[in-house]
Amino acid sequence: MLVKIIGILIATVALAVMGFQSYALPFFIIALGIAFVIESVRLVPQQHAWVVERLGKYHATLEPGLSFIVPFIDRIAYRHSLKEVPLDVPEQVCITRDNTQLGVDGIIYYQVTDPRLASYGSSDPIAAITQLAQTTLRSEIGKMELDRTFESRDEINRQVVAVLDEAGRTWGVKVLRYEIKNLTPPEAILRSMQAQITAEREKRALIAKSEGQRQEEINLADGEKQAFILKSEGAKQSAINNAQGDAQALELIAQATANAVRMVAEALSQPGGLSAANLKVAELYIQAFGQLAKTNNTLIVPSNVSDIAGLVASAMTVLEGAKRVETGKPGSP
Repeated sequence: MLVKIIGILIATVALAVMGFQSYALPFFIIALGIAFVIESVRLVPQQHAWVVERLGKYHATLEPGLSFIVPFIDRIAYRHSLKEVPLDVPEQVCITRDNTQLGVDGIIYYQVTDPRLASYGSSDPIAAITQLAQTTLRSEIGKMELDRTFESRDEINRQVVAVLDEAGRTWGVKVLRYEIKNLTPPEAILRSMQAQITAEREKRALIAKSEGQRQEEINLADGEKQAFILKSEGAKQSAINNAQGDAQALELIAQATANAVRMVAEALSQPGGLSAANLKVAELYIQAFGQLAKTNNTLIVPSNVSDIAGLVASAMTVLEGAKRVETGKPGSP
């Protein structure tokens, strides 16, 4: 505003020197009024808040939109963004519970909730939040062993956010989230961790291989068992089939024999049947003696040739008895 007034005065004097004294005063008044209007109007952007001081003392907080202030008396002392702001926390070395150095860095997400406290609560709230985050992080990591720090990131983040949010209330700042970006142990620790990971993977590989071999042996044994069962079932079914075949063959043979006997009996009952039977028995008897003579050097001759007639008579007597039984006629005494 002061610069504008000086400019207006210089322009007014120039008009007076150039002989436009009648225009100098109206120009000064109009220009001064325009300058006052321009300096009194303030347009605050969305998601921003401006802190107004009047005569060096806090007066008001301008919300987004059109606002007015009194020139020379009021001034915009602080401008704050109400958006969520990410803030990097520099890497620092922390000591774990088992005395291991660990490089840790992170990022804070904060938001200004009270512009007045953010302006007067701390000379530098951002630096205060950063320093408090580092201090809290060292404290939390110092309570844990190295292996647990890698597993407890969420727990560490929650603890840091709780402490920062509690302290940030007096600074007009709300800490929304804190995230650990990197946990960097020393090189020697990294090598030992890599060796441990390698050993664990080799162990898992050996276990998996042994489980595979075990399963393979189980599958082979189960396959052999099933094969033996199938073979025994096949042998059993084959024996059953053979037995059934033999039984059916015997039954057919018996039926054929019975049919033959019945046919013989029927033939004997026909006229001339007995004479034909006598002739057939005599031929078979002679043929049997002939075969014995061919297969041996000794010729077997009955001691009494008349026995042939007696043998034929005996055979015919048997046939006659069978015929009588077949026809149901009683035999002679």
